[in-house]
Amino acid sequence: MIIATPGSPLEQPFVSVIIPHCNDLANLRLCLQALAAQDWPTGRFEIIVGENNSAIGLAAVRDACRDAAPGVTVVPAPIQGAGPARNAAVAAARGTILAFTDSDCVPVQDWLTQGVGGLACYDFLGGEVVCVARQPADPKPIEAFEILFNFDFKSYIERHGFTGTGNMFTTRQVFDHVGGFRTGVPEDVDWSFRARAMGYRLGYVAAARVEHPTRDNWPDFIRRWERLVAEHHGRVRAMRFGRLRMLAWAAAMPLSVPVHAVRILRSPRLPHWRARWGGIRVLAWVRLFRMRRMLALTFSHAG
Repeated sequence: MIIATPGSPLEQPFVSVIIPHCNDLANLRLCLQALAAQDWPTGRFEIIVGENNSAIGLAAVRDACRDAAPGVTVVPAPIQGAGPARNAAVAAARGTILAFTDSDCVPVQDWLTQGVGGLACYDFLGGEVVCVARQPADPKPIEAFEILFNFDFKSYIERHGFTGTGNMFTTRQVFDHVGGFRTGVPEDVDWSFRARAMGYRLGYVAAARVEHPTRDNWPDFIRRWERLVAEHHGRVRAMRFGRLRMLAWAAAMPLSVPVHAVRILRSPRLPHWRARWGGIRVLAWVRLFRMRRMLALTFSHAG
């Protein structure tokens, strides 16, 4: 398989960039502007937004997308959820390659070039996701935690066998064979596992990088962890000895705090000791919160 690079006489494959969106217009504008600045030839990719019932309405989202980047296609995705929104966008896509990202991600300039190039070696892949604080020189405690622990795609892919859909590339042929994203489960984990079960190769391409803003407030942070724990419980519960697995996982949560606290203390990615101490406090909170939620969900479904 030959992948052309910008400036090559070979014709690059046509890429469809897939973005789910719901009530996140400010970040979506930044994402679209970054995509408009890609070094991939303008005529060889399209951007499709799956509009998932934003409060301002479909027409207003279309107008905002048109202002941010020319030629963006916005399609309605009436079934709520990021998975159905991605499916709706894929249904309208024309590309032989699908590049998935989220409305709050900002791809680097050569994101498409690096991601498409990686498909010469893999059937689907993920790239690096870098969390960026609003004030990098002085991150808040939640931001310090997210800078180190959010979106570790290298670990997701190389240790756990899945890639997140905030930064994923595959071919249309592979996607159609695997099928769309399913609801009620972590759709990226589920899709990756289904693809691998069919023999498709998963890889990590760090240079296909996107940036993601950190959360900086507790309500959003708590909602995210409630969702993640519920999704994890739903997946593990369906496994053999699922209840025992969840209990063992819950028991390990507080034990992991000292290990990861050392990582925070040693990290050069945090600018000062105040940020490190804040990150450790949030780490302890997250691990204890996950333990409590895991136990509550496990025993609530014990019958």
